[in-house]
Amino acid sequence: MMEKKNFLKNWMMVIDQTYSNWELCLADGSPEQNKKLEPIIKKDKRIKYKFLNENKGIPGNTNEALKLATGDFVALLDHDDTLPKFCLYEVVKAINENPDVEFIYTDEDKIIGDTGVRKEPYFKPDFSPDTLRANNYITHFSVFKKTLMDKLEGFRDNYNGAQDYDIILRATENTKNIVHIPKILYHWRVHEKSTAMAASTKPYAYESGQRAILH
Repeated sequence: MMEKKNFLKNWMMVIDQTYSNWELCLADGSPEQNKKLEPIIKKDKRIKYKFLNENKGIPGNTNEALKLATGDFVALLDHDDTLPKFCLYEVVKAINENPDVEFIYTDEDKIIGDTGVRKEPYFKPDFSPDTLRANNYITHFSVFKKTLMDKLEGFRDNYNGAQDYDIILRATENTKNIVHIPKILYHWRVHEKSTAMAASTKPYAYESGQRAILH
């Protein structure tokens, strides 16, 4: 789900990508529609928007957004994070160089609020199942082949807080065609309510992560 207050910021971030053959799928779980969004959505047919009229939580809202997707690959983007302009170009380049790929992840760093200041670059290893089961080192930026995502049947409600960990574990158990792009293609925004600042902001995520590993 993308919050309305962050829609303009993230819309421009995707619009400005050097690779232009994308679609932005938004499932709005807000209590009421924001009429200011209508002209923006109508202006660009690549933006797919659905007002849910209820908040189904992160897994449920994301599953509704997945229903809007018509492309061959699905990339997950949180509402308050950001991408460099060349992100999708690098992803498509990796797909072209690895035609059998079904799951892609990249390196990342953190960005402090709206300051543009970046810190803590995270250079990840190539795929390591043992490391992944010790902690979710993949986190962002995850790209799934649509047929693989369909096979996984989306996100599961009982793993709220660790829904991304759960689906990454299941994805990597269902394919060996995994590519790591060793470039920072995702900027995780740091604010006081985000786990980017402190994991303790969402203690329930630990329990959900443990269940994801055990099941």
